[in-house]
Amino acid sequence: MEFEGILLGMGNPLLDISAVVDQEFLDKYDLKMNNAILAEEKHLPMYEEMASKYKVEYIAGGATQNSIRVAQWLLQKPGATGYMGSIGKDKFGEEMKKNATEAGVNVHYYEDDSPTGTCGVCVLGGERSLVANLSAANCYKPDHLKKPENWALVEKAKYYYIAGFFLTVSPESIMLVAEHAIAKNKVFCTNLSAPFICEFFKDVQDKVLPYVDYVFGNETEARTFSKVHGWETEDVTEIALKISQLPKASGTHKRVTVITQGADPVVVAEDGKVKLLSVIPLPKEKLVDTNGAGDAFVGGFLSQLVQERSIEDCVRAGCYAANVVIQRPGCTYPEKPDFK
Repeated sequence: MEFEGILLGMGNPLLDISAVVDQEFLDKYDLKMNNAILAEEKHLPMYEEMASKYKVEYIAGGATQNSIRVAQWLLQKPGATGYMGSIGKDKFGEEMKKNATEAGVNVHYYEDDSPTGTCGVCVLGGERSLVANLSAANCYKPDHLKKPENWALVEKAKYYYIAGFFLTVSPESIMLVAEHAIAKNKVFCTNLSAPFICEFFKDVQDKVLPYVDYVFGNETEARTFSKVHGWETEDVTEIALKISQLPKASGTHKRVTVITQGADPVVVAEDGKVKLLSVIPLPKEKLVDTNGAGDAFVGGFLSQLVQERSIEDCVRAGCYAANVVIQRPGCTYPEKPDFK
């Protein structure tokens, strides 16, 4: 019972449409590997084309939802995690609900009239390119969050995770949760999420950061963040340190920055110091798909954080989860973890 509802996520629930594609397809839609973008007009035909041309898998996704599902999997305590976001009243929405509930997550979706959001996951050589068509996910309203049965989830949780992608949808909802976290001395976590978030949503991101206790990201996002803030450094350790030392709305918790670098060590900055923690090596031939690796890392990390384990244990669980996920298609995992 002590873990019931301890971790709450909010984000953009998307159904991943995942397929191994060819270079010609990537060129046609102007897609770059290891990148995440929002779909423009020119990308809209690609979902149909993927389904007709390649072997497609449908997997419940969306960055925050992935992380919450992975945390839930590692905790193995049904109802330890909750999640909110907006889906459509359609078969993809039903599929999403079924998937998340079976995973043990307590989901409270807002249901909109537009179709459930999708994310094209184009895989080539184990790397991935993501194109999100938010659709219903873009329609989340603070009014849904304020409903007593939903706000009860906020009140119950002690830890919150909202990836940067949600900044494009409902900054107001993020601020409601962030201010509650500060007022009640709880732990608030976010993610830089994608270079375009750091570039085009800089102002809203900067507004939320003072409330953040844990900032996650990868080396590309960190370097973009540095460039946008005029820091003139590409050194990831230096950037992580600078992010950890940005002003904070409350002095109760210090800020910790955690930056992953693929196969290179994880950078952890806190208290003016930087640690480099090694990841689990994986032979290239075992790599199936990097989609969800970063989300899985965060989920693993959070599963230990809510149990008040050390940073080293949190990173170890993050690396374990990422290692499991990259050996499978999409953000999926076996029935039971064997993390010690």
